[in-house]
Amino acid sequence: MKTTTKFAIGAAAVIAVSAGVAGVTAYAVMQKNTSANASFYQAFDAAMPLRTAALDASSMQPVDLTKAAESSLNSVVHIMAVQRSKTQVVESQPDIFDFFFGDGRGRQRQIQTPEQRGFGSGVIISKDGYIVTNNHVIDGADEINVKLHDGREMKGRVIGTDATTDLALVKIEGDDFPAIPVGNSDNLKVGEWVLAVGNPFNLGSTVTAGVVSAKARGLGANDVESFIQTDAAINQGNSGGALVNARGELIGINAMLYSPTGAYSGYGFAIPTSIMTKVVTDLKQYGTVQRALLGIAGRDMGKESYPDEIRKEQKELGIGYGVQVVEVQEEGSAAGILKKNDVIIALDGKKIETMASLQGILAEKRPGDKVKVKVFRERNDKEFTITLKNAQGNTKVVKKADMQILGAAFRAVPDELKRQLNLGYGVQVTGVSDGRMKESGIRKGFIILKANGQQLRTVEDLEEVMKQASQSPDQVLFMTGVYPSGKRANYAVDLSQGE
Repeated sequence: MKTTTKFAIGAAAVIAVSAGVAGVTAYAVMQKNTSANASFYQAFDAAMPLRTAALDASSMQPVDLTKAAESSLNSVVHIMAVQRSKTQVVESQPDIFDFFFGDGRGRQRQIQTPEQRGFGSGVIISKDGYIVTNNHVIDGADEINVKLHDGREMKGRVIGTDATTDLALVKIEGDDFPAIPVGNSDNLKVGEWVLAVGNPFNLGSTVTAGVVSAKARGLGANDVESFIQTDAAINQGNSGGALVNARGELIGINAMLYSPTGAYSGYGFAIPTSIMTKVVTDLKQYGTVQRALLGIAGRDMGKESYPDEIRKEQKELGIGYGVQVVEVQEEGSAAGILKKNDVIIALDGKKIETMASLQGILAEKRPGDKVKVKVFRERNDKEFTITLKNAQGNTKVVKKADMQILGAAFRAVPDELKRQLNLGYGVQVTGVSDGRMKESGIRKGFIILKANGQQLRTVEDLEEVMKQASQSPDQVLFMTGVYPSGKRANYAVDLSQGE
C-alpha cells in the first residue's frame, strides 16, 4: 500500500498506446445501436456542471475563487487505508550448511508484519456516496475509513481499481452527500486558475491555488496518462483530492508531485476528468475498465535525450512533431494499416504532438469505435480509418473474472503438508464444484505451486495472478503443481467469458 507518490521526470521510452480510458460514455456490448451506453452522469446520477464563480477573462479582472472553494470543500474527504497485521512465511537465502546438511533450500520462518496505515484524499462524485481516489491510496488495504468534511466517519468499500491510470472507486453508504459537479478537462487552458483541494493531514479540507502550467504531460508513472500540470501546491496526502476550476467544477484528480525531497517544490500533476469519467463509469458497471488499444508501440519525435542513431532516423522522416510508430502489433487495431516509421500527426482532426497527447485523445474512445488517424508517411500526409480493439483483439466487453468463476475453494498449504512433500509454498484446492477448474480436470487436493509462472504462497496471490490473466490477451491461467500423492500435474484454465 503506497501512501504517497513522488516522481522524477525521465525520458520516455517506447511504449504501447492504450485508449478507451476516458470520455463520458461507458463501454457496453458493442452493437450497432450504441444508445444503451450509459454516460457518466447517468451512471452516477451526477449533476451537470455548475457555474458558481465569477470568471471574467475578457476584462482581465482578478478571478474570484471563493465560491469555487465553497462548492468543493465539502466534497473532498480524508481516506485512511488500513492494512492489518499478517503472518508471513519468509525464506532466507541458503548458506553452506544448507547445501551440505540440508536440502539446499533456505530456512523458513514466520514473521508478523505490523499494521500499516496510509492516508490520502478522495472526492465525492455522486449523492449516493461514490468517491474517486487514487489506486495507490487504497492499494492493498484491508479496511478503508472515510472522514467527511463535516466530521462524520464512515466505512468505505472498494468498487473497483485501475492501476493503469492510478484510479479507484470507493463507496460509502447513505444518500444526499455533497457531490461535486464534474467538468470537462478538455476545455482547460494553460494559464487558467485552478484550486487543489485535499485533506492531507486530517485537519479538514485544505485549498491551494495556482494555474494550469501544462496539459497532456507524460511522466512514465502510469501505463496510460495525460496529466494536467499545475503550480497549485500538492503535498503528501493530497493524492486523490480534487483539482477544481474557477467555476467550482472538478477537472482533475490530484495524483503526484514533482519533488526531489518529497515535499512540494513547484509542480503537481492531476489525472484529467476526461480519463476519470470513463474509468470510474466502467468500474461501476463492469468491475473493470473497457480499454481499447491502437495496437502500436511508439515514441515522441525530436527528443534531445534520444541516442544519436534515433535522432538521425527521426530527422530522415522529415517532420519534427508527432508520434513515431516503431512497431505495429500483430492482430492489433492498426495491423495492416499503419507501418513502422509512420508518424502519427492527428487523430480525429486533433493535432498529435506527443505520446501523452495521443493517449489523452484516445482516452475518449472505446473498443469498437472508429477513429481517423492522420500520419506522415514518406513525406506525404495519409489518413486511415481504424476500428479500435481491446487487448483480446476484439470489440467485446471484457468482464472481470473473480474467484467464483473457478468453482473451487482454496487455502494456503498447511505447514505439516509442506514438510511431508518438502514444499516451500503453495495454495491447495480444498473443494471443486462446477466451474473452470473442474472443466480443466483439476481435482480436490491439488496444490498449485505456480500460476502463470508466479509462485503462490497465499490465496490472495492466486487472486492477483488471476486478475492479471483475465485482462491479458490469452485469458488463460497456466497452473503447475502437485497432488498429495506426489504426482505432478499441469493445467490450463480458460478464463474467457462470453457476452
